[in-house]
Amino acid sequence: MSPLVVLIGPPGAGKTTVGAAVAARLGVDLHDTDSAIEAATGRTISDIFVEDGEPTFRALERAEVARALADEPGVVALGGGAVMQDEVAGLLRSGDHRVVFLDVTIADAASRVGFDASRPLLLVNPRASWTRLMNARRPVYESLSTLHVQTGSRTPDEVADEVVAGLGLGR
Repeated sequence: MSPLVVLIGPPGAGKTTVGAAVAARLGVDLHDTDSAIEAATGRTISDIFVEDGEPTFRALERAEVARALADEPGVVALGGGAVMQDEVAGLLRSGDHRVVFLDVTIADAASRVGFDASRPLLLVNPRASWTRLMNARRPVYESLSTLHVQTGSRTPDEVADEVVAGLGLGR
């Protein structure tokens, strides 16, 4: 069973918050892959990065995304860097997935996530790091997406409405 919607985008785009609003509109569950990894390991993503390194986290992430894309019937929100893994991008391309790129400017992202220690890839010079990550990831987000939605200066409900309408999922 494939998800109804898969949300991708950078940190601060609102994948989890918008995902919950989309799921509520569609009467399905939200599955956040980062939250699932934290629940399964009993540790935060940041702790996994610090204690075990990024390769360990990415292996956990790959496995969880593959499982979610195969088994989760609702809305699935992926971690910001998941799509940079060839295996994950391949799964998104090969499946019949409705992939939504939630896009955001650095100003809006910074006000939402604060670029704190919970974002391990943004610890050193958070704004420059976010910009570098986004420059590398944007072409991948765009190439994988069925729908591209700007989230900046908008409420989660406004974004969720656009996602549902844009994918023709309204009930």
